[in-house]
Amino acid sequence: MRILVTGGAGFIGSSLCEKLIQSGHKVVALDSMFRGSAANLAEIVDHNGFTLYTGDVRDVDDLDACVDILGGLDLVYHLAAINGTKWFHEAAHSVIDVNINGTLRTLEIAMAHDAKYVFASSPEAFGEPILQPMSDGDPMIFTDPKQHQRHSYGGSKYLGEIACQHAARDGLEVAIVRPFNAYGPRLSGDDYGQVVAMFFRQMQESKPLNIHGDGSQTRSFTWIDDVVDGFVKAGMLDLPTGEVFNLGSQEEVSIQYLAQKVAECGEGVEFDSTEGYHGDVKRRLPNIENSANMLGWEATTSLQEGLQIMWRALNS
Repeated sequence: MRILVTGGAGFIGSSLCEKLIQSGHKVVALDSMFRGSAANLAEIVDHNGFTLYTGDVRDVDDLDACVDILGGLDLVYHLAAINGTKWFHEAAHSVIDVNINGTLRTLEIAMAHDAKYVFASSPEAFGEPILQPMSDGDPMIFTDPKQHQRHSYGGSKYLGEIACQHAARDGLEVAIVRPFNAYGPRLSGDDYGQVVAMFFRQMQESKPLNIHGDGSQTRSFTWIDDVVDGFVKAGMLDLPTGEVFNLGSQEEVSIQYLAQKVAECGEGVEFDSTEGYHGDVKRRLPNIENSANMLGWEATTSLQEGLQIMWRALNS
């Protein structure tokens, strides 16, 4: 297949590109390199079926250039977005612009070429959910934007899902995927990154692991290979259009517990506590019934196993 992966030099996107190339597909990774890195694609950059194209997902000319490289278009995996929790509040305008307009442009190019479209949404699309586990069809609740702009990201993913469902209604073959707290060695651990990688970076720098609040908030951390497996299946299987798939571990753990497990990978680790992010949800547990039934998917890597693999990779 001829496949475009937007955000293809990013954390999930680069691993997805590797898997697709290993499976014999022709792949172009489109990335602005704002958070992506060519180093993430080192293992496949010289493969004759792969091209890294530096460009803007909102730019129709860049998208057309990618299609020209592929010689047509069969499948779009749209992962390009501004992610990283601090950005949501600090750069809300850019988050909204890139995430919404990038989704609209990639939907348009998929429709123009009658290509299947897989949208990387997020559990943030639920806003501040009341119900757990989080299930497709549950209310999506967003609080007053005067309080904070964190929901610039979740709101953009919510609107992206609306645009996808509109395209599905008009006949495009669409699948929506919501990865829950994916983690792995390429995950950003800087101040704009995600918690697992931030903990490991702090430990490497002999700093205390910084826990937000009392650390009782829970998440479902999902190993990168399991997440990529779900993306691949969503794109390759013959599915009814408009289906939504939560990809998340059923091992719900607190941030305090996560910090303890990360600390076990090293020695002499200390902890400290600071105020959390605006609008941070207390629990996040996915209902994966649709993923299990339609994709045959479930997370197979335990948190303990994944953290050990990640720590070894970061120190190799």
